[in-house]
Amino acid sequence: MASSTSPPRTARGSGGPEARGPAGRAPARRDRRRGAGPWSRLPTVLRRALLFAALVGVWQLYVVVADVSPLVFSSPWEVAVALAEGWGSGALVGPTLTTLRILGLGMAIGMALALALTALAVATKAGDDVLSLLTAMINPLPSVAVLPLAMLWFGLNETALVFVVANAVLWPLAVNLGTGFRTVPQTTLMVGRSLGLRGWRLIRDVHLPSALPATVAGIKTGWAFGWRTIIAAELVFGVAGAQGGLGFFINNARFYLDIPDVFAGLVTIAVIGIALDLLFSVLERQTVVRWGMKQGATT
Repeated sequence: MASSTSPPRTARGSGGPEARGPAGRAPARRDRRRGAGPWSRLPTVLRRALLFAALVGVWQLYVVVADVSPLVFSSPWEVAVALAEGWGSGALVGPTLTTLRILGLGMAIGMALALALTALAVATKAGDDVLSLLTAMINPLPSVAVLPLAMLWFGLNETALVFVVANAVLWPLAVNLGTGFRTVPQTTLMVGRSLGLRGWRLIRDVHLPSALPATVAGIKTGWAFGWRTIIAAELVFGVAGAQGGLGFFINNARFYLDIPDVFAGLVTIAVIGIALDLLFSVLERQTVVRWGMKQGATT
Protein backbone atom coordinates (compact mmCIF):
# COMPACT_ATOMS: atom_id res chain seq x y z
CA MET A 1 0.00 0.00 0.00
CA ALA A 2 1.49 3.37 -1.05
CA SER A 3 2.38 5.78 1.72
CA SER A 4 0.16 8.85 2.03
CA THR A 5 3.00 11.01 3.44
CA SER A 6 5.03 11.47 0.23
CA PRO A 7 6.62 14.95 -0.04
CA PRO A 8 4.61 17.50 -1.99
CA ARG A 9 5.83 18.21 -5.50
CA THR A 10 6.81 21.77 -6.35
CA ALA A 11 4.55 23.30 -8.94
CA ARG A 12 6.08 24.37 -12.23
CA GLY A 13 6.90 28.07 -12.23
CA SER A 14 6.21 28.43 -8.47
CA GLY A 15 9.64 29.95 -7.81
CA GLY A 16 11.15 26.80 -6.22
CA PRO A 17 14.74 25.61 -6.70
CA GLU A 18 13.82 24.03 -10.02
CA ALA A 19 12.51 27.31 -11.41
CA ARG A 20 14.13 28.49 -14.59
CA GLY A 21 14.13 31.68 -16.65
CA PRO A 22 14.39 35.36 -15.72
CA ALA A 23 12.06 34.99 -12.71
CA GLY A 24 14.35 32.35 -11.21
CA ARG A 25 17.44 34.45 -11.81
CA ALA A 26 16.00 37.71 -10.43
CA PRO A 27 16.56 36.92 -6.72
CA ALA A 28 20.21 36.04 -7.36
CA ARG A 29 20.67 39.30 -9.26
CA ARG A 30 19.07 41.25 -6.40
CA ASP A 31 21.33 39.47 -3.92
CA ARG A 32 24.40 40.48 -5.90
CA ARG A 33 23.17 44.08 -5.98
CA ARG A 34 22.50 43.99 -2.24
CA GLY A 35 26.04 42.76 -1.56
CA ALA A 36 27.66 45.45 -3.71
CA GLY A 37 29.36 48.40 -2.09
CA PRO A 38 28.07 51.98 -2.04
CA TRP A 39 30.24 52.91 -5.04
CA SER A 40 28.64 50.21 -7.22
CA ARG A 41 25.15 51.41 -6.34
CA LEU A 42 25.81 54.90 -7.73
CA PRO A 43 24.66 55.64 -11.31
CA THR A 44 27.34 55.08 -13.95
CA VAL A 45 27.29 58.73 -15.07
CA LEU A 46 27.81 59.94 -11.49
CA ARG A 47 30.66 57.47 -10.87
CA ARG A 48 32.52 58.58 -13.96
CA ALA A 49 31.88 62.26 -13.27
CA LEU A 50 33.39 61.84 -9.80
CA LEU A 51 36.41 60.06 -11.27
CA PHE A 52 36.85 62.86 -13.81
CA ALA A 53 36.66 65.49 -11.06
CA ALA A 54 39.25 63.55 -9.05
CA LEU A 55 41.62 63.43 -12.05
CA VAL A 56 41.26 67.17 -12.60
CA GLY A 57 41.91 67.74 -8.88
CA VAL A 58 45.10 65.67 -8.99
CA TRP A 59 46.16 67.56 -12.13
CA GLN A 60 45.65 70.94 -10.42
CA LEU A 61 47.40 69.74 -7.26
CA TYR A 62 50.43 68.66 -9.28
CA VAL A 63 50.63 72.06 -11.01
CA VAL A 64 50.48 73.89 -7.67
CA VAL A 65 52.77 71.64 -5.63
CA ALA A 66 55.41 70.94 -8.28
CA ASP A 67 55.48 74.59 -9.44
CA VAL A 68 56.07 73.47 -13.04
CA SER A 69 57.00 75.92 -15.77
CA PRO A 70 54.08 77.12 -17.93
CA LEU A 71 56.28 76.29 -20.94
CA VAL A 72 56.09 72.62 -19.96
CA PHE A 73 52.71 72.06 -18.30
CA SER A 74 49.39 73.91 -18.12
CA SER A 75 46.79 74.05 -15.38
CA PRO A 76 43.22 72.83 -15.93
CA TRP A 77 41.96 76.41 -15.93
CA GLU A 78 44.41 77.46 -18.67
CA VAL A 79 43.39 74.45 -20.75
CA ALA A 80 39.70 75.26 -20.24
CA VAL A 81 40.31 78.84 -21.41
CA ALA A 82 42.24 77.57 -24.46
CA LEU A 83 39.42 75.15 -25.27
CA ALA A 84 36.78 77.88 -25.02
CA GLU A 85 38.82 80.26 -27.18
CA GLY A 86 39.71 77.56 -29.70
CA TRP A 87 36.13 76.44 -30.21
CA GLY A 88 34.77 79.98 -30.01
CA SER A 89 37.16 81.35 -32.65
CA GLY A 90 36.98 78.25 -34.85
CA ALA A 91 40.68 77.45 -34.47
CA LEU A 92 39.79 73.97 -33.17
CA VAL A 93 36.65 73.48 -35.26
CA GLY A 94 38.39 73.24 -38.63
CA PRO A 95 41.11 70.76 -37.57
CA THR A 96 38.54 68.60 -35.74
CA LEU A 97 36.22 68.41 -38.75
CA THR A 98 39.17 67.67 -41.04
CA THR A 99 40.34 64.78 -38.87
CA LEU A 100 36.83 63.35 -38.51
CA ARG A 101 36.20 63.62 -42.26
CA ILE A 102 39.42 61.76 -43.11
CA LEU A 103 38.72 59.18 -40.41
CA GLY A 104 35.18 58.59 -41.69
CA LEU A 105 36.29 58.22 -45.30
CA GLY A 106 39.14 55.88 -44.37
CA MET A 107 36.84 53.79 -42.17
CA ALA A 108 34.24 53.49 -44.93
CA ILE A 109 36.85 52.26 -47.41
CA GLY A 110 38.39 49.88 -44.86
CA MET A 111 35.00 48.43 -43.90
CA ALA A 112 34.02 47.87 -47.53
CA LEU A 113 37.32 46.12 -48.29
CA ALA A 114 37.08 44.01 -45.12
CA LEU A 115 33.58 42.85 -46.09
CA ALA A 116 34.69 42.03 -49.64
CA LEU A 117 37.77 40.08 -48.52
CA THR A 118 35.85 38.19 -45.84
CA ALA A 119 33.04 37.30 -48.24
CA LEU A 120 35.63 36.01 -50.71
CA ALA A 121 37.25 33.99 -47.92
CA VAL A 122 33.92 32.41 -47.04
CA ALA A 123 33.07 31.66 -50.68
CA THR A 124 36.37 30.09 -51.78
CA LYS A 125 39.32 28.33 -50.20
CA ALA A 126 41.73 30.46 -52.24
CA GLY A 127 40.12 33.61 -50.82
CA ASP A 128 40.50 32.21 -47.31
CA ASP A 129 44.20 31.56 -47.94
CA VAL A 130 44.71 35.06 -49.32
CA LEU A 131 42.98 36.71 -46.35
CA SER A 132 44.88 34.58 -43.81
CA LEU A 133 48.23 35.37 -45.45
CA LEU A 134 47.59 39.12 -45.78
CA THR A 135 46.27 39.37 -42.22
CA ALA A 136 49.30 37.55 -40.82
CA MET A 137 51.66 39.86 -42.72
CA ILE A 138 50.02 43.27 -42.48
CA ASN A 139 47.88 43.24 -39.32
CA PRO A 140 50.87 43.31 -36.89
CA LEU A 141 52.46 46.17 -38.88
CA PRO A 142 51.76 49.65 -37.45
CA SER A 143 49.74 51.47 -40.08
CA VAL A 144 51.68 54.69 -39.67
CA ALA A 145 54.77 52.76 -40.82
CA VAL A 146 53.34 52.63 -44.36
CA LEU A 147 52.77 56.40 -44.45
CA PRO A 148 56.15 57.16 -46.13
CA LEU A 149 55.17 54.83 -48.97
CA ALA A 150 51.71 56.39 -49.14
CA MET A 151 53.33 59.83 -49.41
CA LEU A 152 55.45 58.59 -52.32
CA TRP A 153 52.45 57.03 -54.05
CA PHE A 154 49.83 59.75 -53.47
CA GLY A 155 51.86 62.84 -52.53
CA LEU A 156 51.68 65.16 -49.51
CA ASN A 157 47.90 65.34 -49.30
CA GLU A 158 44.88 63.86 -47.54
CA THR A 159 44.80 60.82 -49.82
CA ALA A 160 47.86 59.45 -48.05
CA LEU A 161 46.09 59.81 -44.70
CA VAL A 162 42.94 58.13 -46.03
CA PHE A 163 45.09 55.25 -47.27
CA VAL A 164 46.78 54.62 -43.91
CA VAL A 165 43.47 54.94 -42.02
CA ALA A 166 41.80 52.43 -44.36
CA ASN A 167 44.76 50.11 -43.86
CA ALA A 168 44.46 50.48 -40.08
CA VAL A 169 40.73 49.69 -40.09
CA LEU A 170 40.77 46.91 -42.70
CA TRP A 171 42.70 44.14 -40.96
CA PRO A 172 41.23 44.18 -37.41
CA LEU A 173 37.74 44.28 -38.90
CA ALA A 174 38.56 41.47 -41.36
CA VAL A 175 39.84 39.32 -38.48
CA ASN A 176 36.65 39.88 -36.46
CA LEU A 177 34.38 39.38 -39.46
CA GLY A 178 36.20 36.18 -40.38
CA THR A 179 35.78 34.88 -36.83
CA GLY A 180 32.09 35.76 -36.86
CA PHE A 181 31.51 34.12 -40.25
CA ARG A 182 33.31 30.92 -39.24
CA THR A 183 31.28 30.56 -36.04
CA VAL A 184 27.85 30.68 -37.72
CA PRO A 185 26.01 27.51 -36.60
CA GLN A 186 25.85 24.85 -39.29
CA THR A 187 22.14 24.42 -38.63
CA THR A 188 21.55 28.07 -39.52
CA LEU A 189 23.56 27.68 -42.72
CA MET A 190 21.63 24.53 -43.66
CA VAL A 191 18.33 26.33 -43.14
CA GLY A 192 19.51 29.19 -45.34
CA ARG A 193 20.63 26.82 -48.09
CA SER A 194 17.37 24.89 -47.89
CA LEU A 195 15.58 28.19 -48.57
CA GLY A 196 17.61 28.61 -51.73
CA LEU A 197 20.14 31.14 -50.45
CA ARG A 198 23.48 30.99 -52.24
CA GLY A 199 26.52 33.22 -52.67
CA TRP A 200 26.03 36.86 -51.74
CA ARG A 201 22.45 36.30 -50.53
CA LEU A 202 23.66 33.67 -48.06
CA ILE A 203 26.34 36.05 -46.79
CA ARG A 204 23.92 38.98 -46.55
CA ASP A 205 20.97 37.15 -44.98
CA VAL A 206 22.73 34.53 -42.83
CA HIS A 207 26.42 35.24 -42.24
CA LEU A 208 26.19 38.99 -41.56
CA PRO A 209 23.28 38.87 -39.06
CA SER A 210 24.84 35.91 -37.23
CA ALA A 211 28.24 37.65 -37.11
CA LEU A 212 26.82 40.95 -35.82
CA PRO A 213 28.49 40.79 -32.36
CA ALA A 214 31.90 40.14 -33.96
CA THR A 215 31.22 42.87 -36.53
CA VAL A 216 30.43 45.50 -33.90
CA ALA A 217 33.54 44.49 -31.94
CA GLY A 218 35.61 44.72 -35.11
CA ILE A 219 34.30 48.20 -35.93
CA LYS A 220 35.12 49.39 -32.39
CA THR A 221 38.64 48.00 -32.69
CA GLY A 222 39.05 49.34 -36.22
CA TRP A 223 38.01 52.90 -35.37
CA ALA A 224 40.41 52.92 -32.41
CA PHE A 225 43.25 51.82 -34.69
CA GLY A 226 42.26 54.39 -37.31
CA TRP A 227 41.95 57.19 -34.72
CA ARG A 228 45.43 56.55 -33.34
CA THR A 229 46.87 56.24 -36.83
CA ILE A 230 45.54 59.53 -38.18
CA ILE A 231 46.59 61.51 -35.10
CA ALA A 232 50.08 59.97 -35.17
CA ALA A 233 50.42 60.59 -38.91
CA GLU A 234 49.45 64.24 -38.56
CA LEU A 235 51.74 64.69 -35.58
CA VAL A 236 54.78 63.14 -37.21
CA PHE A 237 54.36 64.08 -40.86
CA GLY A 238 51.68 66.77 -41.01
CA VAL A 239 50.89 65.55 -44.52
CA ALA A 240 47.66 67.53 -44.81
CA GLY A 241 49.60 70.81 -44.80
CA ALA A 242 47.85 74.04 -43.86
CA GLN A 243 44.49 72.27 -43.85
CA GLY A 244 45.73 69.75 -41.27
CA GLY A 245 43.71 68.12 -38.56
CA LEU A 246 44.07 67.84 -34.81
CA GLY A 247 47.52 66.26 -34.95
CA PHE A 248 48.78 69.12 -37.09
CA PHE A 249 47.13 71.62 -34.72
CA ILE A 250 48.92 70.08 -31.71
CA ASN A 251 52.28 70.00 -33.49
CA ASN A 252 51.90 73.60 -34.62
CA ALA A 253 51.05 74.73 -31.07
CA ARG A 254 54.11 72.87 -29.75
CA PHE A 255 56.31 74.63 -32.30
CA TYR A 256 55.16 78.02 -30.94
CA LEU A 257 55.32 76.83 -27.30
CA ASP A 258 51.58 77.38 -26.92
CA ILE A 259 51.22 74.66 -24.27
CA PRO A 260 47.55 75.39 -23.37
CA ASP A 261 46.63 74.82 -27.03
CA VAL A 262 48.60 71.57 -27.03
CA PHE A 263 46.56 70.35 -24.08
CA ALA A 264 43.35 71.70 -25.65
CA GLY A 265 44.01 69.55 -28.72
CA LEU A 266 44.72 66.50 -26.55
CA VAL A 267 41.54 67.03 -24.52
CA THR A 268 39.54 67.36 -27.76
CA ILE A 269 40.95 64.03 -28.96
CA ALA A 270 40.05 62.40 -25.64
CA VAL A 271 36.50 63.81 -25.65
CA ILE A 272 35.89 62.62 -29.22
CA GLY A 273 37.21 59.19 -28.26
CA ILE A 274 34.82 59.00 -25.30
CA ALA A 275 31.89 60.18 -27.45
CA LEU A 276 32.54 57.61 -30.18
CA ASP A 277 33.00 54.84 -27.61
CA LEU A 278 29.62 55.76 -26.07
CA LEU A 279 28.08 55.78 -29.54
CA PHE A 280 29.34 52.26 -30.25
CA SER A 281 28.17 51.11 -26.81
CA VAL A 282 24.66 52.42 -27.52
CA LEU A 283 24.73 50.71 -30.92
CA GLU A 284 25.77 47.45 -29.26
CA ARG A 285 23.01 47.68 -26.63
CA GLN A 286 20.36 48.47 -29.23
CA THR A 287 21.36 45.56 -31.47
CA VAL A 288 23.31 42.56 -30.19
CA VAL A 289 22.34 42.95 -26.51
CA ARG A 290 18.71 43.81 -27.23
CA TRP A 291 18.37 40.86 -29.60
CA GLY A 292 19.85 38.45 -27.06
CA MET A 293 23.08 37.81 -29.01
CA LYS A 294 25.26 39.06 -26.15
CA GLN A 295 24.75 39.60 -22.43
CA GLY A 296 24.63 43.24 -21.44
CA ALA A 297 27.02 44.68 -18.87
CA THR A 298 25.59 45.58 -15.49
CA THR A 299 25.75 49.30 -14.75
